[in-house]
Amino acid sequence: MNSVMDIVAAAVTIIVVAIPEGLPLAVTLTLAYSMKRMMADHAMVRKLSACETMGSATTICTDKTGTLTLNEMKVTEVWLGTETTEVSFPLEIARNVYELLQEDIGLNTTGDVYKPDFASSPEISGSPTEKAILSWAVLDLGMNINEPKENCDVLHVETFNSEKKMSGVLMMRKSQKAIHTHWKGAAERILDMCSHYYVRSGAMKAVDDAERLHISMIIKNMAAKSLRCIAFAHTEVADKNEQAAHGKLEESELTLIGLVGLKDPCRPGVKTAVESCINASVNIKMITGDNVHTAKAIAIECGILNANEDLNDETVVEGEQFRNYSPEERMEKIDKIRVMARSSPFDKLLMVQSLKQKGQVVAVTGDGTNDAPALKEADIGLSMGIQGTEVAKESSDIVILDDNFTSVVTVLKWGRGVYNNIQKFIQFQLTVNVAALVINFVAAVSSGEVPLTAVQLLWVNLIMDTLGALALATERPSSDLMTKKPVGRSEPLITKNMWRNLISQALYQVVILLTLQFKGKSIFSVDEKVKDTLIFNTFVLCQIFNEFNARKMEEKNIFKGLHKNRLFIGIVMITITLQVVMVEFLKRFANTERLNWGQWGVCVGIAALSWPIGWLVKWIPVSGKQFIFFPK
Repeated sequence: MNSVMDIVAAAVTIIVVAIPEGLPLAVTLTLAYSMKRMMADHAMVRKLSACETMGSATTICTDKTGTLTLNEMKVTEVWLGTETTEVSFPLEIARNVYELLQEDIGLNTTGDVYKPDFASSPEISGSPTEKAILSWAVLDLGMNINEPKENCDVLHVETFNSEKKMSGVLMMRKSQKAIHTHWKGAAERILDMCSHYYVRSGAMKAVDDAERLHISMIIKNMAAKSLRCIAFAHTEVADKNEQAAHGKLEESELTLIGLVGLKDPCRPGVKTAVESCINASVNIKMITGDNVHTAKAIAIECGILNANEDLNDETVVEGEQFRNYSPEERMEKIDKIRVMARSSPFDKLLMVQSLKQKGQVVAVTGDGTNDAPALKEADIGLSMGIQGTEVAKESSDIVILDDNFTSVVTVLKWGRGVYNNIQKFIQFQLTVNVAALVINFVAAVSSGEVPLTAVQLLWVNLIMDTLGALALATERPSSDLMTKKPVGRSEPLITKNMWRNLISQALYQVVILLTLQFKGKSIFSVDEKVKDTLIFNTFVLCQIFNEFNARKMEEKNIFKGLHKNRLFIGIVMITITLQVVMVEFLKRFANTERLNWGQWGVCVGIAALSWPIGWLVKWIPVSGKQFIFFPK
């Protein structure tokens, strides 16, 4: 009866050991640890699984403003018609043009200017573009922005939208009872609506083909200097009653008041971060609402584009052009596109969907409410913590707290670290399982007895699953992770390098422990119980030493960076201490016998040989197809 119970107990234990139930624990631990550490790197993880998915990202679709740039716009260039002028006061223009510009800036805005009592300077609120224009008007030109609000009545407001790229107001001057339309927005869009323009003297000139081409070149040149070009235009309404009744803004025959160029410099470190992504074989695609010339200039400044490249329609496209592609054209060109200008939220969503259809793992940054569909559709949605709306944050997986692209790259590095740590634990866990199962199976078939008892196997399972998982899950990502290609969507979790390491260590342990099983008594002149204790102790120590091998799956120096992970060292010391207690003081419970110093030395020596073996096998090149186990 006892032998039957022993067989049943051994069988149940082998089943328990064979199942890597420590894997969920290891995954949860490494995700939770990484999530905590990423907070210090300005990334708040909302969904744990996003950490690991980010490590597999093959493409990052990023916004420009605030992510690649500082989001601190400033007016640096001003044009009146075809002439440039000073940015600051005194602005050499006629009074009527000055008043029109004051009305357009003061009424056609979502920003606000407020001067608290006893404050030396006014407080200006609004979007970065609005703040830049208001700051220029108030601080550089000395305009009283509240004056138009007192002297005019706003009849209708056309808010800015991503399709038109402009905003407008229909207003009436109280003193003259004249109704006017004011527009402000993307320069090339405004220019298309204009038939005249103002010169410094206040006179109006017709925009003929030559003048239109000249002004278009001014806009392109400003964009080439990475300036965002904003135009102001105006017209007096012809049919006042109809316009006032229907709130309709005139969109043709306008008069161009002027152009301003706003500079938003790249963030420090962005170019280095982009280079890191390129070295990591991750594609960067910049999606922006700016015109093509501004988008190209910023992309070159950030390192997304190379100034020496032939930048054609396959590299830089406009949103309208992209959405008008046929599905076949879009799938053919999607990989080559690196910048999409004048894009709408729908274009961004379409880009994400197309990339996913190509099998890419896509990360997307966004900050606006309109970005929510793209953030949800992406494999990893990254919202901005400062400029981001609540809708965008709720739709995202990770919140970038400092709105910086450098932090996006840090998240990518942590994601790869998470994936790598999971692989380390799987390699380590399967080595334990394979060795334990083979040893007990061969011994049971040949002699009818198992060298590792149920309690011993459960003890190994306990310390290797919990402490082993904790040790390997807390490894910080190394810089060499950013020199490898991303894993991708369809790659297997267990790589050929892992199989090489796993099989070599498991084979060594099986050979050594089976030798001890069949020849241990004669080699060491000990009884059966001491021999079984030697097998148990050597087996556990082999796992402890192999834990160091598991830290580096490809690198030959397994001790590199070990001093930075005190938790790993502490867990190894705790494991060794618990094993000594198990062997020396829990004899009845563990069915062990005390070992002398020589026997302990033999156990440690045999286990330590796993280090040179691990070093040697890493010289063996691996090639061919991956083993398809544990598909991702």
